[in-house]
Amino acid sequence: MNATLPPQACPPRCHECRLRRTGAFTPVEPQVLDFIEGFRSATQPVPAGGALVHEGQVNSRLFTLYSGWAFRYKTLSDGRRQILNFLLPGDLVGLQQEFGDLSAHGVEALTDCTLCVFQNDSLWAVFAEHPRLGYDVTWLAAHEEGHVDDHLLTAGRRNATERVAMLLMHLYRRLDRLGLVDADGSVAFPLNQQHIADALGLSLVHTNKTLRRLALLGLHDLRNGRLRLLNTRALERIAEYYDTPPRLLPLL
Repeated sequence: MNATLPPQACPPRCHECRLRRTGAFTPVEPQVLDFIEGFRSATQPVPAGGALVHEGQVNSRLFTLYSGWAFRYKTLSDGRRQILNFLLPGDLVGLQQEFGDLSAHGVEALTDCTLCVFQNDSLWAVFAEHPRLGYDVTWLAAHEEGHVDDHLLTAGRRNATERVAMLLMHLYRRLDRLGLVDADGSVAFPLNQQHIADALGLSLVHTNKTLRRLALLGLHDLRNGRLRLLNTRALERIAEYYDTPPRLLPLL
């Protein structure tokens, strides 16, 4: 029966998780998978444009994004939005706030998403019963902080061309490690230019000009919701973003 599940659907058992078969995540013992399965309270589909976390409201849940894209953001009173990061399958959502307090950010589904849902108050059991798993949660929080540092450097010191090159390289590498690059080297890329502008602190006009400039240089091809990097070495030099050995990531 499970074989009939669409690829984006969460399987009923964590032992059948397709993400764990990608080779991108730390393997765990069967008994730890049983614990994670018991820790998971539900699975939840969210349509594109739907809210995973509402800005300024109490959120008492953690999520693992199983399929689809989402983004975390903050807005000003006049509606201006800063996208803080883009979320891909395997990412843990909800650690960025103090549990039980009002969420200082929102999380929106960029595409149709499916999530594994965990209750924040169950984290005590994770640390008490599986300290190694508790360490993994702490590591994920630190890893997320490292991404925030990279984004601050990008917004504060990189010029527009360097910012766009950095974003394209960063997202493409994350998708590649998940096995989501097709045989022709392209990946699904559902971001529009407004998303890119909001993530990089650029105007929409500047974003459009910068993307066109990189395309004219033969560095990337972005059309019909798909991205191909045509000259990764040049993009790496522009962004100062070089290959490092990818490490396995914890997965809840």
